Amino acid sequence: MSFTNGNQTTSWRNSNLPNQEKNELDESDEDLFTVPDMEARPTDSITTEVQQSCSGANGKRRRGRNPADKEYRKHKRLLRNRVSAQQARERKKVYVNDLESKANELLDKNSNLEEKISTLVNENNMLRKVLMSIKSKVDENIDTKHDQSAKS
Repeated sequence: MSFTNGNQTTSWRNSNLPNQEKNELDESDEDLFTVPDMEARPTDSITTEVQQSCSGANGKRRRGRNPADKEYRKHKRLLRNRVSAQQARERKKVYVNDLESKANELLDKNSNLEEKISTLVNENNMLRKVLMSIKSKVDENIDTKHDQSAKS
């Protein structure tokens, strides 16, 4: 992979190295087999070591290791949590309002039905009284007709 920087094309591996180190990498592979001195490490080699350690042995890139990246992800997660919590509260409020409206509707329906039951019970009692009075009159008429037929 290569990129163009102005008029000159360089490879991605050698782009961050100074000219002297580029020549050394091109000339020999001895640097691959030497162990670097950890105390006297030049600052230019730090960038190449970071690039190599990030690419790893199997070519996978490590993510989220940077403290700034961790902080950014934490902040992003907290914002998502806040938004999600707010949405949950709004959904709960809508749900509770819906339940309250259904409860009020059912209470109204219940009171209407209780009123209707009361009216029907009163009507039934009144009809029973009317029936009893009519039945007693019919019984009297039957008795008088029976008595008249027995006299004749």
